[in-house]
Amino acid sequence: MRRTDRLFNIIQLFRDGRLHKGADIAERMEVSLRTVYRDVETLIGSGVPITGERGVGYIMTEPVFLPPLNLTPGELEVLELGIALVQSSFGQSLSDHGKSLGDKVRAVLPQPEMLDPTRGAIAIYTPKFSQRVLDVLDIVRRSILSRTQLNFDYKSLSEEVSERIVRPLEIEVWENVLTLTAWCETRSNFRVFRLDRMGSVKLGDHGFRPEIGKRLQDYLGKQNAKPNTNSGH
Repeated sequence: MRRTDRLFNIIQLFRDGRLHKGADIAERMEVSLRTVYRDVETLIGSGVPITGERGVGYIMTEPVFLPPLNLTPGELEVLELGIALVQSSFGQSLSDHGKSLGDKVRAVLPQPEMLDPTRGAIAIYTPKFSQRVLDVLDIVRRSILSRTQLNFDYKSLSEEVSERIVRPLEIEVWENVLTLTAWCETRSNFRVFRLDRMGSVKLGDHGFRPEIGKRLQDYLGKQNAKPNTNSGH
């Protein structure tokens, strides 16, 4: 969690008007007690009305009101749909981020109930992926975001299993399938892999940088110039 997000969450925690011990805050934020003390000192120094001391606890002495966020009904609907989609289909990690986003937006809306997914005109019914696929999705996401090579075994449509080392580029969501577009170091070419056919998935030992000929835009350029049916071979 970024420090700015943690500071925001600490303020949200204090808004209940109760006394909070440093150790409890540390456990809640999954950081050390020393980090909590530094964060509280930062908030106090920036003018947040918090009083207390180490070993006893901290309390907010008066309400803190953040500047209101004025979103149109249409913008709120888009936000609600996005959060609902993420929370319904893409695993606990992204679901938690969706909930955190909703909480932050409600905290700065003139009326918190303005963000209410039950009032939307559109309902989203998405496929439910298995927990195993969601576990693979989580690793693949981390690999893409950290630009770390990905290692896994892949079972082709003909049931042949091969070991792969890839540079993950993009996850695609289809009707009932999640796929990964990647530069395959094993085959020295672009490949598209189904997440439900990937096994023994783990982050590799090496990172990578965008390299001409191995980037997502290079793959898309080839696709636009000439249809390509590579699919995890």
